[in-house]
Amino acid sequence: MFQYLDSKKEPMRKVDTAWLRMESPHNLMMITGLLFLDKMPDLAQFTEALEKKFLKYRRFRQLAHQTASGSYWQDDKYFDMTAHVRRVALPGKANYRELQDYVSNLASTPLDKNKPLWSFHIVENYDQGPVVVSRIHHCYADGIALIQVLLSMTSTSREKSLDFHSEESRKEEHQKLGLLKQVVNPAKKQFAHSLKLMNEATELGKKVLQDPSLIEKGLGGSVDIVEELFNALTLSDDPETVYKTELCTRKRVAWAQSLPLDEVKAIAKATGTTVNDVLISNLAGALREYMIERGDDPDNKVIRATVPVNLRPLKHAKELGNHFGLVFLNLPIFEDNPLKRLAYVHQEMNELKKSKQAIMSLGLLSMIGLTPQAVQTMLLNQFSKKATAVLTNVPGPQVPLYIAGCKVEKTMFWVPQNGTIGMGISILSYNGQVEFGLIVDKKSVPQPHQVIVRFPEQFAQLKELMMLHPWDGEVHDDLLDEYV
Repeated sequence: MFQYLDSKKEPMRKVDTAWLRMESPHNLMMITGLLFLDKMPDLAQFTEALEKKFLKYRRFRQLAHQTASGSYWQDDKYFDMTAHVRRVALPGKANYRELQDYVSNLASTPLDKNKPLWSFHIVENYDQGPVVVSRIHHCYADGIALIQVLLSMTSTSREKSLDFHSEESRKEEHQKLGLLKQVVNPAKKQFAHSLKLMNEATELGKKVLQDPSLIEKGLGGSVDIVEELFNALTLSDDPETVYKTELCTRKRVAWAQSLPLDEVKAIAKATGTTVNDVLISNLAGALREYMIERGDDPDNKVIRATVPVNLRPLKHAKELGNHFGLVFLNLPIFEDNPLKRLAYVHQEMNELKKSKQAIMSLGLLSMIGLTPQAVQTMLLNQFSKKATAVLTNVPGPQVPLYIAGCKVEKTMFWVPQNGTIGMGISILSYNGQVEFGLIVDKKSVPQPHQVIVRFPEQFAQLKELMMLHPWDGEVHDDLLDEYV
C-alpha cells in the first residue's frame, strides 16, 4: 500500500530539537487531543482520510532521531499505518470516568520512538458517542500548526469529507483560508522585526551562557532583549502549592462542560476586556476555590503560567514545527472578587502585549537546542521553577467540521508540561463553544475533574454579577464593595 522512501537525513530545527529533548519520565512531550464524533467512523474510510490528508504532511512519515551530534528527521522506510491507528473498545458502555482513565493512561505512556511519533485511537463505545484520541509529539508541530492539520483532515460538509480523490473545490479552499486566517491571526508587519529580534536573542543567549555578567552589563543585544532576558532570569520561583509539588510519572486529564462563546464575548465587550481576559480570570477563580477546599491558603499568593504566543506568519501557516514564544502570566489566585480578578488579568495581558518576552523565549529555545542535553535540562528546570502551569488558548474554527463522514461535535486537547511544571490548562474555541482541558500530575491533583468543574461555575457567577454591572466598556471592580 505504501511506497518505501529513501533514508536521507534532514536536520531538525533547533527549536524543534529543544522540544524533542525536553521529554522526561515525569513530563512526556505529547499533545493529546479528543474528537467527539456524531457516529462511528468506518475504519477503512478513516484510515484513508489520514492517508490522503494527514500524511500529505511528509513529516508524519518521518522518525525523529536524536544523537550526540544533533537531531534529525529520517523517512521511515518501514512505515505502516496500522501501527498508528487503532480501534478500541472500553469495558461495557464507557462513561466519562472510564474514558478519562483511558485518556489519562495514554497521556502517561510514551510514544514508540522506533516509529513516527503519533497515533490515533478510535474509542467505539463511549456512552456519549465515538471518540478519536490523538497523540502527536510536540517536536512535530505546535498547537496552531495542529489546528491547520485538523482543517486539512476535515471538510465543512459530510459528503466532501468522504471524497478523498478529487481536489478541494475553490469554494471550500477559500472557506478554509478564511478559517485559517482566524486561527493564525499573524502579526504581519511586525514579523520581520520579530525575526530579527529572535535571532538577536539566540545570539545573546549563547554569549550569556559563556559569560552571565553580560546581562548586568547590558552588552550583546538590544536594550529590549537584554531587559527581557534579565527579567526572565531574575524572576522568583513560584510558591509551593497543591499544583506545584514533586512530580511522579502519571498524568490525569479532565475536561469541563462547554461554555457558549457568544456569552463570553458579550461580557468581554461590556467590560472593555477580551475573551482571553474573561476566561483566564475565571480560571484563576477556579484554581483558588480548589486550593481553599484542599486547605491550601491562596491569599497573598500569585502563581504564574507560561503562555504560548503565536509568531507564525500566515504564509508559513501550513508548515509544521514550532513557531511560538512563551510569556509569564501572573494568575491572581489571591483575589476573591471576580471583577477585581478580571481587571488584574486585563492589565497583566496588556503589559505582556507590549513586551518582547515571546520573541526572547523563542530565541532562547533555539539557543537551548544547540546546547548539550544536560545543559538544556538544567536550564529548563530553572525556568520551569518560575511557573506552576502551562496555559494554552487556541482559537479553533467556528463552523462544524466533518471527518470521514462523521461530524466533529466537540474537540479539545491537552498541552504537555516541561521541567518541574505539573499542570497544563488548554482552552479551545470551536463552533461557537469554548472547551477547557486540564492535565495534571497525579500526585498533586489525583482528581482533576474537581478543579475543572469549577471553570463553568466561576463563569456562571460572573454572569450573575453582570446583571448589576454597567455595560459601558469598563471593568467596575469596586462594584461588589457596595454590597458588602
